Amino acid sequence: MRVKKRKGAAELIASRPDIVATERTGWARYFGNENPVHIEVGCGKGDFVVGMAAKHPEINYIGIDLQETVISFALDKVIESGLTNVKLIYGNGRDLNEYFDEHEIALIYLNFSDPWPKTRHEKRRLTYKDFLKSYEKTLVPNGEIHFKTDNRGLFEYSLASMSHYGMVFKQVWLDLHKDEEFAQQNVLTEYERKWSEKGYPIYRMEAQFDAQQ
Repeated sequence: MRVKKRKGAAELIASRPDIVATERTGWARYFGNENPVHIEVGCGKGDFVVGMAAKHPEINYIGIDLQETVISFALDKVIESGLTNVKLIYGNGRDLNEYFDEHEIALIYLNFSDPWPKTRHEKRRLTYKDFLKSYEKTLVPNGEIHFKTDNRGLFEYSLASMSHYGMVFKQVWLDLHKDEEFAQQNVLTEYERKWSEKGYPIYRMEAQFDAQQ
């Protein structure tokens, strides 16, 4: 979803190269440590990636988004949090191999991705086989994708696409917020908060690539 253009967004982003990258970099050097790296493709205004970084200081987080205004709002949250284990990429997450080396990432989050419901747009869905191939190359062996959406059609498509690719499902939720145990660790995205408050079910899965294939 497009948001209203924010005045001064470009200048804000340019002023913080210590937080926002626009190209491939040495991520261990960028973070100043060798901790595992988790990424969120399509991080929106940063609620999720900053929330996860606050919960898990032992993990480095990177949020990626293509929209300048959106990434500037995420930058606001990172600055306000004072956290050093969360960075951002202002760029297109469609080809992660542009930003990361092979097997450099430990886990990928796909949260409330555009469903691209028309059949002719299937190749744009972030769980289409070509994207899965890119993720597999970027992730460590047996790496995981954690996926959340409010769109049942996209969820069903993603289950089928990942299954056909040979991925293994560790857990699947058809109504995430009814799981009281998981609620204790769940970090909400902006969309998740909005739609769950309206009573819509949230679908979630944890899927793993099979390194034995």
